[in-house]
Formats: sequence, structure tokens, C-alpha cells
Amino acid sequence: MPTTKVKGRLWLSADDRQAIGRGRIELLSKINEYGSITKAAKAMRMSYKAAWDAVDMMNNLSPELLVMRSSGGKGGGGTQLTNYGKMLVTAFQELEAEHQQFLAYLEEKLSNIQHLQQLMGKLMMQTSARNQFLGTVTHIKRGPVNCEVLVQLKGQDKLVAVITDDSVTNLGLVEGKQVYALIKSPLVTLMPTTSKLKISARNCLSGKVIQVVKGTVNAEVTLELSGGTVLKAVVTQGAVDDLAIQLDSSICAFFKASSVVLAVEE
Repeated sequence: MPTTKVKGRLWLSADDRQAIGRGRIELLSKINEYGSITKAAKAMRMSYKAAWDAVDMMNNLSPELLVMRSSGGKGGGGTQLTNYGKMLVTAFQELEAEHQQFLAYLEEKLSNIQHLQQLMGKLMMQTSARNQFLGTVTHIKRGPVNCEVLVQLKGQDKLVAVITDDSVTNLGLVEGKQVYALIKSPLVTLMPTTSKLKISARNCLSGKVIQVVKGTVNAEVTLELSGGTVLKAVVTQGAVDDLAIQLDSSICAFFKASSVVLAVEE
């Protein structure tokens, strides 16, 4: 008779959404060890872009920044964990040690069980939108058909979404409720913060360019907003050249309120 084995992985979740697991904790630990995301990614055998994407997602969904970037200087800048990030790594490692002890205990208890089925599960929200932000509803302006929903992100950054009145009701949106704001990167337009143009788009967020990934036709530009939230825009390579977009440039990203999709946990 085969030996019954009990296996499991520990995840830290926000409102039942998996956010931090062993792999991401190891990445944070390597960043703390090397002071460089490039070296951390190499040690993890990850691509540089995959490592940055993981860090950006963790920073966006965390109530406080986990990773801080510094640029320039004689040493060329680097990356370091915040005190909150270090606390998270330590807490997770302690929890994981207890988790392994618990699994060993269950394995001993289940040694005589011949059949065990796992029937519970939950789908994570998966979307094609490159920008996924966690925020809090601060105001809802109702109209006969559509509603304006004001969402507070980390720091002083805010965005406005226009959705139907039925959507507000179906999502159970009220002031103080946490929501996910989704914006597809091709719907984000960029312009210099020094521009004198007036635009009709309700959302205009200023930030610093922290990454430019160039392609044959389009380029992906990543901005870090004032509160540490990361915003991605896909624009033409010609626009990058015309606007002289480069690392540490100050850029304003704008998009229509109707381009913001809101989602909540069930």
C-alpha cells in the first residue's frame, strides 16, 4: 500500500487573493541580499523583466511599499527592501516553518486514510490588462445611467472610473470598499509634464520613467507614480523618440475614465 503524503504551499492572501508565496519571498530575499534586482533575477534564474513585473505587482497590491529603487550616483543606483518588506520576508519564513510542521502532523494523522479528495478551490482573477491597481472607493457620483467612481490609490494618486449605475449596484460599491482598477496599457497616452496642452481625459497621473522596453513598432514605458504604484503604457516607438522618453524622465500618463474597469472580490 503506497504511503500517504500531505503536501501544501503557503501563500499570503489579500481578501482571498493569492499575493505572496515562496517564490516571491525568495525574490525579495535575494534583492535584500544583493541590493540589485538584476543580480537577484540571475540568482533566481528569472528574466530581468519577469523579476520587475513580479516586484511591480507586489508593490501595487501591498498596503505599503516592499521594494524601493534608487538611481544615479557613483555606484549607479540599486534596489532595496523597505522595512515593511524585510518584516514581510521574516514573517513569511516563520510562518512557513510552522506550516511545514503542521503538514508533517497531518501526514502522521492521515497515515491510515486510504482515500482523500480535495474538492475546494477558487479561481484567481486573471485579466489581459497590464495595469491592475488595488484602491479604495472614496466617492460615488450617481447619474441616471452612468456613475463616476473616485478611487484612491497609494500616496496621493487617484483615478476616476465611469461605469453604469447597474455595475455600481452589482459590484456592491460603496465608499470605503476596496476595488481593483484595470486599465489596458494601449489605452494610456503619454506626454511631458511640461506640456501646456489641455486634455479632456479625466485621469492624468504624473510619474518617473523607470523602464523602457523597445520593440520594432511599439514600446512599453513603465512609470512609477508618487505613491509607488507602477503604471505601464504601450506607445509607438516613434512617440518614444519624439517625446525623448528615457529613464528618469518626468511623464504624464492620461486615459479616459471610461477606459477604467473596476472589479471586486466575490
